Amino acid sequence: MKIAVICANGKAGKLIVKEALDRGLDVTAVVRGENKSAAEKVIQKDLFDLTASDLEGFDAVIDAFGAWTPETLPQHGLSLKHLCGLVSGRDTRLLVVGGAGSLYVNPEHTIRVMDGADFPDIFKPLAGEMGKALEELRARNDVRWTYISPAADFQADGVRTGKYILGGEELTLNSKGESTVSYADYAVAVIDEAVKGDHIRRRISVVAE
Repeated sequence: MKIAVICANGKAGKLIVKEALDRGLDVTAVVRGENKSAAEKVIQKDLFDLTASDLEGFDAVIDAFGAWTPETLPQHGLSLKHLCGLVSGRDTRLLVVGGAGSLYVNPEHTIRVMDGADFPDIFKPLAGEMGKALEELRARNDVRWTYISPAADFQADGVRTGKYILGGEELTLNSKGESTVSYADYAVAVIDEAVKGDHIRRRISVVAE
């Protein structure tokens, strides 16, 4: 299986690359600068400079793009729109490293995590832009996408247990009543989904057991 990981130099990207390589998958890192991931195959290009031919032949493309400054936050939607255009009409799957702010907290799916009174103001712009990008993605019937939201507490330095609970559109809590997952276990879930392909044009979510 051939996989491309976009923004493979990021914290999530590096762990996704490692998880895929550890399973014997054929992995290409897509990076803007020097490759810092474990992948030996590399496409050195800015995401916005990628062409359809760059992504030809991959079974799955994993989008680990992230933007954090106020002026770059709109790139969440713009980058996803660009990638969708590159794989439109193909069998290539597009897996998106998403956010938790857009997960719902009620069965009616009218209230999101980011709508809560205790949601930190500092994260609202980021959650809003990522949520907007997800809604635009939902309208794409020409792309075999899967949006993967982490738990609310997304731990960059957490350990890899290899275990997780797979949720859907709603915020899922584990047996301890917590919504937490390590980047490493999130990477396990992403590669599981890349291999199995069980959730085409759906949003799923991941929480630690």
